[in-house]
Amino acid sequence: MRKGISLIVALVLTISLLAACGQASSKDKGAASAPKGSTKLVVYTPNSEDIINTLIPMFEKQTGITVELVSAGTGELIKRLQSEKANPYADVMFGGSHALFMGNGDLFANYVSPNDKDLMEGHRNETGYMTSYVSDASVLLVNKNLVGDIKIESYEDLLNPKLKGKIATADPASSSSAFAQLTNILLAKGGDYTSDKGWNFVGSLIKNLDGKISSGSGAAHKSVADGEYIVALTYEDPSASYVKSGGPVKIVYPTEGAVFLDAVAGIVKGTKNEDNAKKFIDFIISQPAQDAFGTQLTNRPLRTNAKLGSHMKPMSEIKVIKEDDKYVREHKKEIVSRYTDTFTKLQK
Repeated sequence: MRKGISLIVALVLTISLLAACGQASSKDKGAASAPKGSTKLVVYTPNSEDIINTLIPMFEKQTGITVELVSAGTGELIKRLQSEKANPYADVMFGGSHALFMGNGDLFANYVSPNDKDLMEGHRNETGYMTSYVSDASVLLVNKNLVGDIKIESYEDLLNPKLKGKIATADPASSSSAFAQLTNILLAKGGDYTSDKGWNFVGSLIKNLDGKISSGSGAAHKSVADGEYIVALTYEDPSASYVKSGGPVKIVYPTEGAVFLDAVAGIVKGTKNEDNAKKFIDFIISQPAQDAFGTQLTNRPLRTNAKLGSHMKPMSEIKVIKEDDKYVREHKKEIVSRYTDTFTKLQK
């Protein structure tokens, strides 16, 4: 009887030990397949080295997260996201236009940062999936050494005969900043993108260009900073760089109104590091990051209380007009075609 009892006890103990081992093995397997507390973040970005070298170390130091950067042109990165849609490599797309994100909304996950409420009105996350962090405006860059007594405060002033052949601009068909200037002018001078009033002004401006078109957006603002041209149709970021470095130039925001276009970021749908991606979005519109944009860099921050350096004019002192993103995105080819036709006809 005792022998039978001993066998039963031994059998129970053996079963218990096997069960315990099985539970331990199962727990170990689960821990290996779903590690917690990832400290990695993969960021796709078309941004400049200045932005990357300023913002990424700040984020890594603040969070302890290690960022892997993949830098390329915006279009190339979007194509890569599309090809990786079933198994994304990136966690965040840091940079790109509002219009580009709108056309590729299926690539991004919904997330509205708690810091979004601190952004200026008109720049908050209304789509659910893209967060604006800086904005850039169409401006006029004027060489102070060459302008003399010529008044340049508006687009209208560019029709001054004294400026004929002395205005630098790129081709809207190949330059995104030149295209932004074109739509800004049409809106500012005509009230929309199709009115004869706006296009007649564009025709008059083309005549005053005297057939001179810069090879690209960079050549346009550089030619003014270098003293080759009096004024350039360009954008705020590089213009502010010249002012910040003490160049002989000044920025003019057209009195008819300037359009500000946002650079945005978003979390890639299917990200493997969602918590870290959310932290990154929170960070780029946090007070320290936005202050860095406005003081250390030359990108206009969008947080209402962000600090600005002396190289940047407060938004409250600029007349701002709002672009119809959807219309411009859907009719870009038509707008470019009409400009090209107008330019060609006026060269005869």
